[in-house]
Amino acid sequence: MSETPPQDRMKKPKDIILISNDDGIRSEGIKSLAKALKKLGEVYVVAPDRERSAASHSLTLHRPLRVEKVGPRQYAVDGTPTDCISLAVNRILPRRPSIVVSGINQGWNLGEDISYSGTVSAAMEGTLLGIPSIAISLAGKERFNFKDAADFAVRLTRRTLKRGLPKDTLLNVNVPQMPRAKKIKGYRVTRQGKRIFDDVIVEKVDPRGKKYYWIGGDMVKWEGGSDTDFHAISKGYISITPVHLDMTNYLSMNEIKDWRF
Repeated sequence: MSETPPQDRMKKPKDIILISNDDGIRSEGIKSLAKALKKLGEVYVVAPDRERSAASHSLTLHRPLRVEKVGPRQYAVDGTPTDCISLAVNRILPRRPSIVVSGINQGWNLGEDISYSGTVSAAMEGTLLGIPSIAISLAGKERFNFKDAADFAVRLTRRTLKRGLPKDTLLNVNVPQMPRAKKIKGYRVTRQGKRIFDDVIVEKVDPRGKKYYWIGGDMVKWEGGSDTDFHAISKGYISITPVHLDMTNYLSMNEIKDWRF
């Protein structure tokens, strides 16, 4: 009987799972996510050295970036979430990751938040690099408990590693933070809703009498039907929104072609 060649006896290397966020490498959300996903593969954390919320899909081009190793397979970058994914894939990691998981964000990323969120943008960068990517957020406001979100991240990451994702598509996931006496009802595949704000620009006056402004405001209501992310969260369901990177409005192309300039 011939002996099995050594290469056939070698184990398949573990999947590399790249984790990032926009709340910073010291946030409780990223710690909970990294701990939970260790059961699925070799976890690397490459995240901003401080909070970079609403950084959107921005790259740092006007200055050099600094990377500090802060723990085993953990790296802090003085840049944006997009910087972190690009540096991790092209320089820091020993080989290409099997998946990018961004989060767990402290607060929801629903509706048009997708355009502004650094957490979602980290997943966008992974998708642009051809890596299956997920953004996961906890839809709460205070006293965050990341257990439900971390548990679901494990389930979804396991399935994504097995099945992959459609081309140029990431998953934007929001998990409701439920009161102690209630449980999450399940999950729904959703589309983006839309929020209506009151006083988006807040004007104030400093002690010297000069005006200054805060971009913000309170959400008055949301628009959309029962298939939207907002509706799912409001009813106690996890929202999973597939986000496609091609933003072309194909339905309007023929109309624009008929214009005369």
